[in-house]
Amino acid sequence: MDDFLIIGGGVAGTSAGARLAKLGQVRLLEAEDALAYHASGRSAALFEESYGTPAVVAMNHASRRYHEDAGYLTPRGLMVVGAKGQDAQLVDDLNKMKLDAISVDEARAFMPILNPDALCGAGYHSDALDIDTDRLVQGYAGDLRTNGAIVTGAKVTAITKKSNGWQVETAKGVFQGRHLVNAAGAWVDDVATMAGVVPIGIRPLRRSMARIPAPGGLDVSGWPMVLNAGETWYAKPDAGALIVSPADAELTTPHDAWADDMVLAEGLARYEEMVTEPVTRVISNWAGLRSFTPDGNLAIGPAADDPSFIWFAGQGGYGMQSSPAASQLLADIVGGTPSELDAKTVASLAAARFG
Repeated sequence: MDDFLIIGGGVAGTSAGARLAKLGQVRLLEAEDALAYHASGRSAALFEESYGTPAVVAMNHASRRYHEDAGYLTPRGLMVVGAKGQDAQLVDDLNKMKLDAISVDEARAFMPILNPDALCGAGYHSDALDIDTDRLVQGYAGDLRTNGAIVTGAKVTAITKKSNGWQVETAKGVFQGRHLVNAAGAWVDDVATMAGVVPIGIRPLRRSMARIPAPGGLDVSGWPMVLNAGETWYAKPDAGALIVSPADAELTTPHDAWADDMVLAEGLARYEEMVTEPVTRVISNWAGLRSFTPDGNLAIGPAADDPSFIWFAGQGGYGMQSSPAASQLLADIVGGTPSELDAKTVASLAAARFG
């Protein structure tokens, strides 16, 4: 019998496994044939320390050194651009994101295709960084394997509570563990229901992406991530091309997500209104599900109705950047160790608040 059975092989499950492997024998069960297939493998992957709720920002701050020490971060920069008539929205966004106001000419120096006739202003800071998500997830997986195992293709079909823990039936066999860690992303409420635990009301929100050729044949590699005031689109360089998203957040059900063509077209149109180079071709498109709890904070720790059922859910759009601190908090709670996070932050993340 394992000490910890983890359901879910995205950044949540792998980071949880990496930390819990120091406390006992771990086994991670992933339904797909590869890790990070769903939301974790479809992320825009930016480390932006001030992005998120106050509790998430605290975890971002606590996570930074882990990312830096592992060499997962590279410079990117973040810029917000406001359209004519968006002056108040732009000021609000700059204050929230702690960006410095810059002129339209300065903004165009960062992204030459911006249309000066369409802009009212912009803001920028350099302290936004790309995350090497593949290395991050594989690093966690490697740490997990020091005292555990990963089983892919192991779709869960039944969960039974036993006197000494949990029995989980999967497509790859039956496994038993003293604790069950629910890190199943958009599917966490489904897992809870199978286990007879009260769901937390997870909200899977679809986010669509399109990869387009580098506008005007320009070298986009040094461009920052750019979003418009109010965030109804954003763009980010990726492997010589540009990713553009409509920044959609459509509530949906857990599934292998795909981009909605109409939503994508509308987002690309909003992007085109602020640039001088039209979108002539979409190389590829995809979507991921960002999963949020009802109050927007992660749910970390034992369920209110069963302390052997451990939630690690609601990573939303912050899962990659906050994963070092979030997974450490999970291990601290399970191991009875004081957290380096302040008491208010820890309380706001406790899964039992949904009990």
